[in-house]
Amino acid sequence: MDIQVHEIGVEKNRVVVIDDFLPDATRAVEAAAGLSPFPPETGTAYPGLRRVVTPAEIAADAYMVALLEQAAPFIGGVFDADAFDLLEASFSLVTRRREDLAVAQRVPHFDSPDPGLLAVLHYLNDIPGTGTCFYRHRATGIERVTADLIPQLHAAAVQELAQFGQPNPGFIGDSDERYEKILHVDGRFNRLLIYQGALLHSGFIPEDFTFSEDPRTGRLTGNLFVQVSGR
Repeated sequence: MDIQVHEIGVEKNRVVVIDDFLPDATRAVEAAAGLSPFPPETGTAYPGLRRVVTPAEIAADAYMVALLEQAAPFIGGVFDADAFDLLEASFSLVTRRREDLAVAQRVPHFDSPDPGLLAVLHYLNDIPGTGTCFYRHRATGIERVTADLIPQLHAAAVQELAQFGQPNPGFIGDSDERYEKILHVDGRFNRLLIYQGALLHSGFIPEDFTFSEDPRTGRLTGNLFVQVSGR
């Protein structure tokens, strides 16, 4: 494994990046393919398909268990967690084309303002130019959203709508007039990311992206959400 812990932005929030994470990651791709086609995501603003994994899907569940077990030391060590609970395990594919994105999908987002909610993202295909990026909101300086900052972020978004108009069609990508990119992590096969869901972030999707719905060729990720309790 090649392990990096980035401390990003003014707040020095931590993002863990680990390469060559699992010795048999190709099995996860086959497990995901066995569950396809995935249903469209409706519960969040994720721009594509998501398949929640349950213990009934034996091969897929075994992968998620292995992913969680291997990630556990980093969750505990880097994020000062005594313990954690698994909230959800899923496979995801980005499939929504630029012209179909809602306004909220064209800007960075956060998963939860709870600092104890961590996202664990495992890249399962090599697709050049893809990745995950983290951002600072220029007008407010917000990098990690807390419950008390949500009204401020919302008010700034209203002002920016009047000043700049609607966000440009498509995924945000690099810095723009609203957001400054503070970390870009390339998407590589068997690369793992761990970060607080409260960080402003977005998938990085290149212009020539094919939006495949096939787990063997699309932007397939294994995703865990965990809730940690601190020391």
